[in-house]
Amino acid sequence: MTYTPVLAVFAVAALMALAASQAAFHAPLTVQTAEWFVAFSMSLLAMLKLRDVETFSTMFLNYDLLARRWVPYGYIYPFAELAAGVLMAAGVLTWFAAPLGLFIGGIGAVSVFKAVYVDKRDLKCACVGGDSNVPLGFVSLTENLFMVAMGLWMLARPHA
Repeated sequence: MTYTPVLAVFAVAALMALAASQAAFHAPLTVQTAEWFVAFSMSLLAMLKLRDVETFSTMFLNYDLLARRWVPYGYIYPFAELAAGVLMAAGVLTWFAAPLGLFIGGIGAVSVFKAVYVDKRDLKCACVGGDSNVPLGFVSLTENLFMVAMGLWMLARPHA
């Protein structure tokens, strides 16, 4: 198993965020860079899941606590992640995007933590789509915690 696909997504999202910040503010490192990094990461990861929603949802069922109780959530998740990521990148509909990111990130974090650190299960992560060989673990947990942190930040930050 390898983390290469998810690390590639994070590297591309970081480069995109730096470039967007440079273009918008003439400075690569801004608070907006960090916000865009998380939003772009979410959007890119959602895109990879949307390539094959059926395979993603089947793999997701192996560890996500809500998807195991309500199977349609596995099909909804990639669309919810994309919506939250795009809306967060645009800085619009925060009242919807922030709680959505908190919700899916929170459930994901608890699910990954339980599967990996409590149940000690050796699973593949569906984070880059259903056909990946990425291990479920620290990187998956970090992805979900980024969504939670971004949701909290968007709710707490001052709005212009």
